[in-house]
Amino acid sequence: MDAAKVGLLGLGTVGGGTAAVLLRNADEIQRRLGRSIEITHAAGLGIANQSILDASKVKLTEDAFEVVNDPDVEIVVELIGGYTLAKDLVMKAIENGKHVVTANKALIATHGPEIMQAAMARGVNVAYEAAVAGGIPIIKAVREGLAANRIKWIAGIINGTGNFILTEMRDKGRNFDDVLKEAQALGYAEADPTFDVEGIDAAHKLTILASLAYGIELQFDKCYTEGISKITTEDVNYAGELGYRIKHLGITRKTGHGIELRVHPTLIPEKRLIANVDGVMNAVLVQGDAVGPTLYYGAGAGAEPTASAVVADIIDTVRTIDIDASHKVPLLGFKADDMSDIAIMPIEDVETACYLRMTALDKPGVLAEVSEVFALHNISLEAVLQKEPAEGVAKVHLVLLTQKVIERNINAAIAEVESFSDIEGSVARIRLEHLG
Repeated sequence: MDAAKVGLLGLGTVGGGTAAVLLRNADEIQRRLGRSIEITHAAGLGIANQSILDASKVKLTEDAFEVVNDPDVEIVVELIGGYTLAKDLVMKAIENGKHVVTANKALIATHGPEIMQAAMARGVNVAYEAAVAGGIPIIKAVREGLAANRIKWIAGIINGTGNFILTEMRDKGRNFDDVLKEAQALGYAEADPTFDVEGIDAAHKLTILASLAYGIELQFDKCYTEGISKITTEDVNYAGELGYRIKHLGITRKTGHGIELRVHPTLIPEKRLIANVDGVMNAVLVQGDAVGPTLYYGAGAGAEPTASAVVADIIDTVRTIDIDASHKVPLLGFKADDMSDIAIMPIEDVETACYLRMTALDKPGVLAEVSEVFALHNISLEAVLQKEPAEGVAKVHLVLLTQKVIERNINAAIAEVESFSDIEGSVARIRLEHLG
């Protein structure tokens, strides 16, 4: 059987890793597939200087549209990232009847509906395993491995940069800004780290997971997103004293009121397995009604871990290349005419427990006044931590853990507490999940 012909867009970190894995493991891949896979056309800036590909065997170009318009290319692998050019290239590849493999979570999360609709109309496949959690095969797990289940909820550490920062803050007592600079120096964070530390990257990935879990449209614009830049070393330490760790989680849960879709810092019990996922590693916890809890752990980024998922998608695509589209696994896990219109819940309607930290004047009665406000809003307190003031300092930190409460109710209570003259500044709030 002839080799499957692949066109590669981008030879950066992931593109170079993909080429390396395809070349190094060519014999193993052919044993699994019964057919070889060849990169026949590749595009990238300065590609003539790329030594990993043999120019005598691969057409090299700086014009990516040459690749998607090449009649010999069967599968286009988009690894350039971004929104505009990547979308144009993917849509053109689909128009030309080519299958697409991508690691571009931003593209799928924001333009997925249009891309999937075009692919289904043209009868081609769009594979995107590497778009979520790098080398962890979480897309396949949710879409296929857990297909017998009603997914109750998913909670994931799906951005390695944020996890590295929080781990360093906890283990070494460092502050956010200091660790962020190191993450940038190590290449974990970009020069502009906004997507990582403010949760946008995680929100792209969570949007995809929620669609796969519940058969809903991709709705990135409705994902509540909160970053970790306001987390302090005090918060990390107080959480530890109370038996919790702070992780930057993406959480989606199906409730009787709709679907929760939220990314934010979260306290979780330190004994949970996911609480002990440290450094740049990723982990996704999925709760199904039949299987119970399942945890998926591994490298969420990097050249070859991500390439592992990209190449697996290429292999899957080649396996099904001659199968009628109606007999393939649906692109988003559910048949297009059976997608649900269940609403995404606004964050004000979500119910969670909370960690609250405030700075109060060191005087009698302040804690009682604060507690009374929460009682009037029907908010029960689980724990209270009052730190002794430093010598000569007239202010103390009050730390409260609440039981579960509707977000709008806790917002009202916080606003009232912040109006007290004995409370300085704003109240820090971190949501708390037991993940039981």
